[in-house]
Amino acid sequence: MANDPISQFKIQTLFPIEVGGMDFSFTNSSLFMVATVAAASAFLIFSTSGRGLVPSRVQSVSEMAYEFVAGMLRSSAGTEGMRFFPLVFSLFMFVLVANLFGMFPYFFTVTSHIIVTFALAMLVFLTVTIYGIMKHGTKFFHLFAPSGVPPVLLLIVAPIEVVSFLSRPISLSVRLFANMLAGHITLKVFAGFIVSMSAAGGVGIVGAILPLSMTVAITALEFLVSFLQAYVFTVLTCMYLNDALHPSH
Repeated sequence: MANDPISQFKIQTLFPIEVGGMDFSFTNSSLFMVATVAAASAFLIFSTSGRGLVPSRVQSVSEMAYEFVAGMLRSSAGTEGMRFFPLVFSLFMFVLVANLFGMFPYFFTVTSHIIVTFALAMLVFLTVTIYGIMKHGTKFFHLFAPSGVPPVLLLIVAPIEVVSFLSRPISLSVRLFANMLAGHITLKVFAGFIVSMSAAGGVGIVGAILPLSMTVAITALEFLVSFLQAYVFTVLTCMYLNDALHPSH
């Protein structure tokens, strides 16, 4: 099990809870989701508590994160999109911190489970759909009939747009889940090579230098991927929110 690259994703029950025949057990996934929210909240509260005119290093990091997400939202959905800033910023921080937590040994990567990423994607999808219909009514469905398209082509374009819209939660969730899953499996495989080859004696130790180098390189890459996947998830969320605000564009 120690060298099994899949064992790191196993859900383990920490506190069994059953209500009305339904399983509400507190698992390792639940623990790290709580830890993710707590860590992100604690960092933001601590870094902004001073609110100095000349920001400290931690305050600068918080302000950079704020401006980074705000800039994405403004460029994608305009100034009107800032009403969704609390949602978008919370998603960015949650995904980023959850991804980074998964880089620590013996920690659990909650974003490597499709049920977690799909729940986040559905939150975005339902927000876009419900707000778009509440704000624009039936005009929201102009999203599926782009302006300037000849009526004859609408018979082809409209179904494609509907399928594309309905597939958003799947593509958004699978992209994050697949990247985190594949990266951690690859990292565990190369780390397993180091242990296996080192056990073969002097020749094995020399041969383990290559997988060790690869493990270091992949670890650095995974830190980059952790940020990039949080960025991609957030920027796509901003683009989808733009459809709720401006469905006719």
